[in-house]
Amino acid sequence: MVPVTGESSLLRQLLDAYAEHPGPRSVAVVGNMPLTPDFDRAKAVDACDLVIRVNGFVLDEPGAPPAVGTRCHAVVFNRAVRATPWLFRDYHRRLYLMVEPGRLHWEPAGLPGWWPPDLGLVPVSNREVTLPLSDAVGIPSRDEAAWATTGTMAAWIARTCFPDADLLLTGFSFIDDPNQTSWAHASGDSCIVGPEHRIAAEGRLLDSWTKTSRTRLLR
Repeated sequence: MVPVTGESSLLRQLLDAYAEHPGPRSVAVVGNMPLTPDFDRAKAVDACDLVIRVNGFVLDEPGAPPAVGTRCHAVVFNRAVRATPWLFRDYHRRLYLMVEPGRLHWEPAGLPGWWPPDLGLVPVSNREVTLPLSDAVGIPSRDEAAWATTGTMAAWIARTCFPDADLLLTGFSFIDDPNQTSWAHASGDSCIVGPEHRIAAEGRLLDSWTKTSRTRLLR
């Protein structure tokens, strides 16, 4: 895989700034699949130099059985994000990256009315991220209103911005269940799998990464 964002790209510089230190050697991407308590998984996530979470994520609470860890350096989200109690907690310490693949076709530019007025965000470039990812997965995003899930975009950002880092993936249900038509979230209601996604192909891509020494999947 060839990085789509170079060493000097704004996206990488921003992630460097919010990580524990520039040039993180380990990156965790935590999807929104409900996960059972697992001390070792939570410890592995929190041990990473950069922890990226997706949309309406959850964090382990004090006194509760550890499952997904407590650290969050960056959030990759879309405009339809469902706010959870953790989404804006300590938001001044995090980088918020908004993916907007629908802007290639029909998606408006508005944000939810409840978005904090003092919280900035960085739109993720469709040219640098969405389209190269779609090409890798085989999604015709230039011609059809179809694109990867936000979780896969977060994983792609991590892998391409930091190709030499160890990547930890967890919370990605479609790797093991590529034919699901709905999915539960770690917090909040379940929903259908959007017709714009191609989760079987996305799962194959992420699974192929785990065959290398640089990426591991924790269930």
